[in-house]
Amino acid sequence: MPLILRLILRLVGIAFFCLALTVGWVMLDAHRDVAAQTAASADRVAHELENLFWREILWRQSMRRDKILPIPNWETIATLKLISPGVCIAFAPGAEEPRTICSQVEGVGTPAPEWFSIAYERAFGEGTPVVRALTVRQPETGAIVATANPATAVRQAWRQISVIASVAASMAVGICVLAAIVIAHALAPTWSIIEGLRRLESGHYRRPIAPVTTGEFGLIARAVNDLAERLAQTTAERVALTKRLFEVQEEERRALARDLHDEFGQCLTASMAFAASIEAGASADRPDLAEDARAIARVASRMMTTLREALARLRSQDLDELGLEACLVQLVAGWNARAEPRALVHLDLRGDLAGVPSAIGTNVYRIAQECLTNAMRHGKPSAVYLRVERLASRGGALALTVEDDGGGDPMRVSAASGHGILGVQERIAAFGGSLSIGRAARGVRVAARIPLLAPLSTLDRQFMPS
Repeated sequence: MPLILRLILRLVGIAFFCLALTVGWVMLDAHRDVAAQTAASADRVAHELENLFWREILWRQSMRRDKILPIPNWETIATLKLISPGVCIAFAPGAEEPRTICSQVEGVGTPAPEWFSIAYERAFGEGTPVVRALTVRQPETGAIVATANPATAVRQAWRQISVIASVAASMAVGICVLAAIVIAHALAPTWSIIEGLRRLESGHYRRPIAPVTTGEFGLIARAVNDLAERLAQTTAERVALTKRLFEVQEEERRALARDLHDEFGQCLTASMAFAASIEAGASADRPDLAEDARAIARVASRMMTTLREALARLRSQDLDELGLEACLVQLVAGWNARAEPRALVHLDLRGDLAGVPSAIGTNVYRIAQECLTNAMRHGKPSAVYLRVERLASRGGALALTVEDDGGGDPMRVSAASGHGILGVQERIAAFGGSLSIGRAARGVRVAARIPLLAPLSTLDRQFMPS
């Protein structure tokens, strides 16, 4: 989940929590207000009835308790005005049955929903009656009992909550919207930073992050740009050193090939000549000597064949003299001329390969050599197709494709533990190319692309001959 969405959800959660607290506080305040109005109504009615009581005594001019009569006119509009809306007053003078007068509930507010009424009653229950004695001097005159109608507190609480909750909800929505806009504006630089990190992951070190506002994101952007610059420099140094390593490797291979050809080749040739001389000079009574000489010649011949194959792998077929096209033709011919060829190699050359730089031509030759070896090793093909094409787009490039019908697994080739594919990847990366290994119609397809014009780094110029 994106960071901005998580922050907005948390902000909405906090707003709802505060709104719930506000609703709870309003319900509690409404409950207390109803209790206060009930007590106030009881006090006012008790005071009014006490005045009526003493007025009745003075009017009758009697202090005898048995002459105290109920007050006939206390249930009047004047008394009703003293009672708060939704409050009921019960009064029983002497031994009479209690009589109740209630104020109207409709004046409190609109009826509350059923779910709110249930929740309110479960939270606070029924109100406690308020009892006030008519007079402490004459307890037998009775007492005032004031009770709040349960619907009164619910209506009053619902009226206050409707108003306050509406205002609070509107404020919460407004705050959430404004906060979301502010958060989105504050987190806007993260998208450019993420995009820059993705470019950095894919190897594009020359496209730094655009400058962002000051603050922590600005520091992060500058740190990422510094890291990209350092990685670009390190990558350039590694590529230059890799190129130089391949050049040194080719030089060592040529030197080793010359030593093998000059020393071992001459020695094997001399050994074969000595064996032939011994066979020719052996007398008729020494057939074992002639057989030993032939055995030496056979061993020397096998060693000579092995030496030729080793020389073919070590030497780049004199690319400077023959060129890439002729060297590839000789490479394919060598595979097809083997005593037991596992597959027939087909060569397809397209475009002008004469002007290919020697460094790129050498690496393309080595890549083709390694790909043909892998095609024979990781599958059982009957035909292998090698195609090298010079492309004219974007300054020119060489496209090499090796496809077989051996039914191999591309994942297995990619994850091979040997150094062949790794060496191919390093050779292609050294010249800024790309490599893909996928499935062909009946086997594995390896495709490489190497640009002919690549920018030279500082180390490239350093290692170039003057």
